[in-house]
Amino acid sequence: MPKTWGRAWRGTAYLLLSLATGIATLLALPLLCFPQLTRRWAERHRARAGRLLGAPVPHRPPPTTRRDLPWLPVNALTGLLFGLPALMCVGNMVLATIATPLWWAFTEPNRPRLFIDVPITGWAIALTLGPLQFLLLAALAYLLFPPIARAHARICMAVLTVPDTEHLAERVAELTRTRADVLDAHGAELRRIERDLHDGTQARLVSIAMRLAVARQALHDVPRDDAFVEGLLRDAHEGVEEAMTELREVIRSVYPPILADRGLAGALSAVTTRSNVPTRLDIGELDRVPAAVEAVVYFAVAEALTNVARHSRATKASVRVTRTASRLSVVIADDGTGGADDRRGTGLAGIRRRVLALDGAVDVDSPPGGPTTITLELPCGS
Repeated sequence: MPKTWGRAWRGTAYLLLSLATGIATLLALPLLCFPQLTRRWAERHRARAGRLLGAPVPHRPPPTTRRDLPWLPVNALTGLLFGLPALMCVGNMVLATIATPLWWAFTEPNRPRLFIDVPITGWAIALTLGPLQFLLLAALAYLLFPPIARAHARICMAVLTVPDTEHLAERVAELTRTRADVLDAHGAELRRIERDLHDGTQARLVSIAMRLAVARQALHDVPRDDAFVEGLLRDAHEGVEEAMTELREVIRSVYPPILADRGLAGALSAVTTRSNVPTRLDIGELDRVPAAVEAVVYFAVAEALTNVARHSRATKASVRVTRTASRLSVVIADDGTGGADDRRGTGLAGIRRRVLALDGAVDVDSPPGGPTTITLELPCGS
């Protein structure tokens, strides 16, 4: 019995709050047409509906404005339609509890009336019909409000949740677009590596080979010029060291050696330690993470912290990496001035391309004035 009454009161409270949020939605409709505000408002209601239903709230991709905007009038209408009966019920229960025993304090025309429009003119009516009204309204709330509240919550979830078919279609379109971007980026990366190897390392190796050939020929000359041969060998040795340095730079741009040496946690610790903005790192239990995901996370965190130092005027930043089931979540936050936009060439576009290439998701929350929060979601196996 206590659990069922608890559900009744939770349902009543849910409907009353739905009434309040419905009125607020109606009054603030012009302001809520901004995508960021609409998304936050919708996500709060999805979370509240999920708690009432005791069901997990499915993840939604960031671009869901097509569902958020039509939901606003639905929320206002259902909030008023479902919440007004709860308000009337609770109001009359309060009347029966407080006003009825004080009927004598009111003058004759202003004395409270019960829900059956019976004026309270004596203690007999107050002590019989008052408690009867309270019990009837409590029974009404017990029987009707929990299913009404669940109906409202299901409507909210149904309107805001992306159907599997639509979600699949969006993912296919997004993957098609990102795959094309990845192919372009991959081609550009291959051309860069080829150019670095051809113009840098290969040229140095050719120069070294020529010096060694000249030195070899000089060793057979008589008389032998030892100083000349020593100079050639010294230049060849220095050229080999420079070529090895360039090769290491090329390798580091493909897959950072620090990931192989220290793992993702150690690599991120090194990145946050080198950051020009004080950065707190929080890493949960990650288990085994695919190498491709590790590389994307490493480059994304490094690029994001570089942006923080260059553009945000932040005094502190944080990086949080957690894993739940088969997804890796990375949250990069700072207390800077905000306004981050991947269309302005701040490195966010590159982060987005890398993450989307692995069928991940990127959400950038950076209102003008800050703070900025970048959330990455990446699949990492079961």
